[in-house]
Amino acid sequence: MNSILVLLIEDDVVDRMACRRRLCARPDGRFRLEEADDGESGLALARRVHPDCILLDYRLPDLTGLEFLARLGDDPDEALRTIPVLMLTGADSAAVATEAMRLGARDYLVKDAGGRYLDLVPAAIERLQRERGLLKEKRQLDARFRTLVEQIGAISYIVAPGHPERLRYVSPQIATLGYTSAEWLADPGLYAASMLPEDRAALLAQVVRARAGGLPLHLEYRLRTRSGDVLWFRDQADVVHDETGQPLFMQGTLIDITANKAAEQDLMRARDALRELAAYQERIREGERQRIAREIHDELGGLLTGIKAYISVVAERCTQAGQAPDPLLGETAVLAQEAIDTVRRVIVDLRPSVLDQLGIWAGLEWYAGQVAQRSGLACTCEIAPAAAALVIDADRSIMLFRIVQEAMTNVQRHAGATTVALRAGIDAGRLRITIEDDGCGIGADGGNADGPSWGILGMQERSRSLGGDLTLAPRPGGGTVVTLGVPVGEHDVV
Repeated sequence: MNSILVLLIEDDVVDRMACRRRLCARPDGRFRLEEADDGESGLALARRVHPDCILLDYRLPDLTGLEFLARLGDDPDEALRTIPVLMLTGADSAAVATEAMRLGARDYLVKDAGGRYLDLVPAAIERLQRERGLLKEKRQLDARFRTLVEQIGAISYIVAPGHPERLRYVSPQIATLGYTSAEWLADPGLYAASMLPEDRAALLAQVVRARAGGLPLHLEYRLRTRSGDVLWFRDQADVVHDETGQPLFMQGTLIDITANKAAEQDLMRARDALRELAAYQERIREGERQRIAREIHDELGGLLTGIKAYISVVAERCTQAGQAPDPLLGETAVLAQEAIDTVRRVIVDLRPSVLDQLGIWAGLEWYAGQVAQRSGLACTCEIAPAAAALVIDADRSIMLFRIVQEAMTNVQRHAGATTVALRAGIDAGRLRITIEDDGCGIGADGGNADGPSWGILGMQERSRSLGGDLTLAPRPGGGTVVTLGVPVGEHDVV
């Protein structure tokens, strides 16, 4: 057990002797004693020996106890200023005790006539030593915390519990905004003043609500520096509680994410540019499909129709001449008809003419009938009157048609379904088209063991070019529901 060096500053010889006997009576030699009989000698001795504790009489020949405490508190040596002082007073005066504690005394004892206070002195000194050890440990922890905080790149701050406007601490990294820690702490209005005017009201409401209510805070917002630059920050804060669950303070960090935001905006611009390019290429492809479909219809379709007509004429002439037509002519006519049917299917796949002639809604009804006819699926199409009243321009019409076409193709190829229902309606100001089948189902991302479905990805990209969204979900009882939502405006209504 370490000994405790006590400096006793007492002008009364008898009191000094009594105190010495009481402290030195312990067999373990816990206390070592240095003595002074006036204030100036006590200060000089304290500077020389740096005691662990000072027992200070209130009335000294040259100084009062309060004057001694004031002199000790003004000493440039921090180690001297932090020595715990136990004041010994001759009268139980609350005013004296209060002033002594204000000037740095850790505790006080009233000297009674019977000397019973001496029984309390050892325990009081040991308690002060424990408190001093705890305070030293706390200061070391605070120093380590500040060193750690001030080495990271983020601005760290601590807010008093229940007082959203009162900062206890802000790290030197506040210099990122052009201020010192002292300036930021001295002027609580700097925080709000640094916010952009258009963000301030909503942002302050969220910050105050979190701080006042002890709620976690996770925000990203802009602050203006002293020089006028605008920086993006991520603000994250949580309440720190004691072992009983009571809030101690809110601790948070402001992380400069300006570079990340700039990269994010560049990425968004690049993504938007790619989508515009993809939409442009899609328009070019559709135009090319339309041209090719027209040429096939006009050229190849016309040739095949002419060939079939010539075969019919030859067969009729043979019949008129009393000759049996060559069987190959009949077979050739069948092949010509099959070729004409194939050309029609190719034209439909390239660009269904009904879409250009009658619009998207008639086009979807016609396509549902084609799917039912070709695949044998029980295919229904329901267009709500509100949706039918929409006038969709040619570019958006073909995008909608291609999305439905891809969804229907997936059902025919992969779903193993027996029924499929196509519905279009208006829901909360959005055009909503659903394709629902009773097949084997598909993942929400449209992927499989071999990777993503490029058809699904294409549908999603087309939906984004329309400003909409596309989702896939399991159908109750089995199957898949594909839902396309597209915003519509007043100009889309007849």
